Order: sequence, then structure tokens, then C-alpha cells
Amino acid sequence: MITAISQLLTGLGLSSASGLNAYIPLLIVALTARFTPLFKLNPPFDLLANEWVIGALVVLLAIEMIVDKIPAADTINDLIQTFIRPAAGAILFAASASAISELNPIFAAILGLILAFSVHATKSAARPIVTATTAGLGNAFVSVGEDLIATGVSLAAIIAPVCIGVFLLPVILFIAWRFAGRREKSSAAG
Repeated sequence: MITAISQLLTGLGLSSASGLNAYIPLLIVALTARFTPLFKLNPPFDLLANEWVIGALVVLLAIEMIVDKIPAADTINDLIQTFIRPAAGAILFAASASAISELNPIFAAILGLILAFSVHATKSAARPIVTATTAGLGNAFVSVGEDLIATGVSLAAIIAPVCIGVFLLPVILFIAWRFAGRREKSSAAG
């Protein structure tokens, strides 16, 4: 049971991080699976640890990290990444949960896709505001922050998945509180 919860938290963390940058959590998982015993990838996800896949992820990450810091280019990148980040989230959640026999792999992939897309949609909506309010000067700083968060969350999800749960609990409670507050306002208004 503890292992299943740990793997679910790992999947939540990795798929959420992929909404900020698809290639950081993919590369971290690939390197961790290839060079350490901390993360085991079952087939077909073990292909992530292939040296050619790792090389491709390094190249794609380098491109992403450069393009995402340039105003206007980051918006185009976000449009392209609308398909890549959720797919990465689906792969990462399914790969994390592949050892859990009780969790349907299709459900895991859908959950990862939804999480990654939600984070990506929030990022994509906020970035034009950053560009407009800072005349593009804040984009690089925000992008570096996103990369650091994606790296930290990915590492925490693998090394200490309980950290993901500790972080997610207040977020879930806040969302529930906001949702309940809106329901009360709409009930009072109606």
C-alpha cells in the first residue's frame, strides 16, 4: 500500500513538472533509471533509458531552455508544447504507475495528461501577462524559475515522493476552499 501511494505521488509530481517543461522530468527519469536503482522503468517505458533517447532529450531540453526565454518565441513554443507537455505527463505518470497492478495504465496516462495540461495551460496563460507587464524583460527570469521548479519537483518526486503529498495537500485544500466559497456566493446570489 505504501509503495502504491509513493508511486502515485511520484506520478503526480513528474506529470505536473512536465507541464512546465516536458524534457526536464523526462530526462531526470531517464538518467535516474539508467544510472541508479531509484527508479525502475518497466517495458515499454524502459526505452526512456536508452542512450539515443537520452541524447535526444538533452538536445530538445537545450532548445526548449533557449527558446522559452525569448519573448514572442516563448509563445510559439508554448503553442507547440501544448501537445508535447501533456503527452510527457501521460508517459511519466503511466511509467511511474506501471508497477502498480491495481491502477489501470490508461487511467494513469489520462491522469498524467490532465495534470500536465492543467499546469501547461496555466503557464501559457500567465506568460503573455509577464511579457506585457515587463516588456519581455521578465520572461527569462520566469522561465528560469519554471525550470528550477520543474527540476526540484521532479527530483522530489523520485527521491522523496512524500514531499509531493505534503505540497499537494495545501493546494488541494485551497482549491476546495475556493470552490466552496464560490458555491456559497452563487447560492446566496441565486
